[in-house]
Amino acid sequence: MDSTFVTVAVFTYSAEAGIVKGRLDAEGVETFLVDNLTIDTDPLVSNAIGGIKLKVRKEDEEKAREILATINEYSVDDAGKEIHCPNCGATEIHYFSDVTDLKSLAAFLFGFLFGTLPFYTKYAYRCEICREKFNLQKISAATK
Repeated sequence: MDSTFVTVAVFTYSAEAGIVKGRLDAEGVETFLVDNLTIDTDPLVSNAIGGIKLKVRKEDEEKAREILATINEYSVDDAGKEIHCPNCGATEIHYFSDVTDLKSLAAFLFGFLFGTLPFYTKYAYRCEICREKFNLQKISAATK
């Protein structure tokens, strides 16, 4: 039995790596993470050391990649359904932090200057096709 491991995915943060690791473990694929403790200690070094590597045994690589292909990289609502862009109807939607008002800008600058996490963050969705920014409350209010 070949005990060589291969990297099947790389993540910036251990939380997202842990979620995918859990999915592969649940499907019976033995996994382990490399550099997760280093990045948990100092998240700013993630890009410098190449992120957190999710590794599997060489013989499980194909099965792991098939499972990874089934994971949707785009946002879904609380019920697990795809979110549709209100402008173009596309489902390629990402969730991101948005610094567009004075309060979120002040929180960002405070966190940057003092090396802390922002105490206030505003989030929004963005369509990868038409680049429309929106939030789910606006969509649900428009459909009622």
